[in-house]
Amino acid sequence: MIPSHERRAYRFTGHVQGIGFRRSLSRAAQHLKLTGWVRNMPDGSVEAEVQGPAAALDHLLIALRIAGPWIPKPTVRWTTVPPVPGEESFRIRHDGER
Repeated sequence: MIPSHERRAYRFTGHVQGIGFRRSLSRAAQHLKLTGWVRNMPDGSVEAEVQGPAAALDHLLIALRIAGPWIPKPTVRWTTVPPVPGEESFRIRHDGER
């Protein structure tokens, strides 16, 4: 793994389900060549883990606003988590999928 790569665990709250938020995040992550996943949570939030160069991760939230300007501004919290070696793509996870 390239030393400048990291993985962030995001939690988006607010009006983020049923409006194309996961798809917009997935497209933004793929455009930035990031890997990881995104999924809806039972409490109405959206959870994601995203991995790649720190600079690209910093740009993800900006890219998300450009990709989905109709999305109300969510509250976002994130932490750094251990990277997943060998991860090669970004995907949308579905209900119950880990």
